[in-house]
Amino acid sequence: MTTHLETDRPLRWGILGPGRIAEKVAADFTHVRDGVLVAVGSRSQERATAFASRFADVAPGPIRPHGSYADLLADDGVDAVYIATPHSEHARNAVDTLRAGKATLVEKAFTATYAGAERVVATARETGVFAMEAMWTRFQPAIVRMRELIADGAIGEVRGVQADLGTRREFDPDDRTFNLALGGGTLLDLGVYVVSFAQMVLGDPVGVTARGSLLPSGADAEAGLLLDYGDGRVATLQTSFVTPSPGNARVYGTAGWIDVPPRFHHPHEIVLHRQGRDAVTERAMPDGAGYALELDEVARCVRAGRPESAVMPLADSLAVQRVLQDAADQMGVAFVDS
Repeated sequence: MTTHLETDRPLRWGILGPGRIAEKVAADFTHVRDGVLVAVGSRSQERATAFASRFADVAPGPIRPHGSYADLLADDGVDAVYIATPHSEHARNAVDTLRAGKATLVEKAFTATYAGAERVVATARETGVFAMEAMWTRFQPAIVRMRELIADGAIGEVRGVQADLGTRREFDPDDRTFNLALGGGTLLDLGVYVVSFAQMVLGDPVGVTARGSLLPSGADAEAGLLLDYGDGRVATLQTSFVTPSPGNARVYGTAGWIDVPPRFHHPHEIVLHRQGRDAVTERAMPDGAGYALELDEVARCVRAGRPESAVMPLADSLAVQRVLQDAADQMGVAFVDS
């Protein structure tokens, strides 16, 4: 069955996994046009209760705290679930959520492995329940405008993409971002942004070359990726926990280029450069932090009875996960889905 709303009430959201990214998304619910936060599920009743209390001001009523994921998925008052657990748990949590009949928004990276992504997509298509990767970048007003300019031919035929995203982080074996078993490392945390940006603009590559270095935990510390499209088009991408980088992105065309200034994954402006003309800067800012936009996309699709988003389709998530898997394999990074 395709998930849909029977009435004109707002989409009722539950959050599965009250961690750091869940806190950022929850805080943005004051900017969600068609959705309300009604429940949270954690493996700890204490954590769920504390989260519900901390974000009580973003909800129109009490947020129901559930001391297990199963209890959240059994909550009949929840229409959609945002999954914010570690990468290694995404596949299992998403499959369970889809089988519970809840519209499913999975924090990026979609899963830890390509096989896990295939399993989630197969379950979504089998059940007919809505599913989407929470790649908020694609819904940012500046990125929407960039795609409009590209589609209108403002820079001619697109031939290449460059993007970087790096930050300096001291290695901490107890931190999730460095724990290989939880999907730690730059590929799934930061690399998903540069790869998804390139895939959004250029489509699916025919070849991937990846080089980098590893952390003591076996997760990747930094990675450089070359995506080959078989016809001269390429994407050169960089991500790192070793060196901070601006977070720029640039799209090259035969008649000019578009810069997406730092940080490109949630930009407030773009700069259009065309041969023989002055550069043109266009500002386009979201309300709030920008997470609300992907939540509203889920509501739009569910109301229309669509099982996936045209902006962030499941095929794109699979393509991005394939690149990340190829890169991990080449670098000797052994991600697993729990």
